[in-house]
Amino acid sequence: MSQTFSEETHRNLLSHIPNCTGREIGDWLRTVDDGPAFLRFEEKVSWLRSEHDLSYGHAKAIVHEYDLRRAARRLG
Repeated sequence: MSQTFSEETHRNLLSHIPNCTGREIGDWLRTVDDGPAFLRFEEKVSWLRSEHDLSYGHAKAIVHEYDLRRAARRLG
């Protein structure tokens, strides 16, 4: 079951990822970009969780941020 996070919760999760994982957000976004070409959001989240041992919240925040930035690049 998917959870919907508020923008504030999303930003809060992102701010904690470097301390919790030892990697910056940019590193995680490149990991998603270089990873398998999954089409579905939840497939990407599941891959990050299983391959990189992330919590559901952190994996979801990373994939959501990845999608937001990718959409912004398309519009720009």
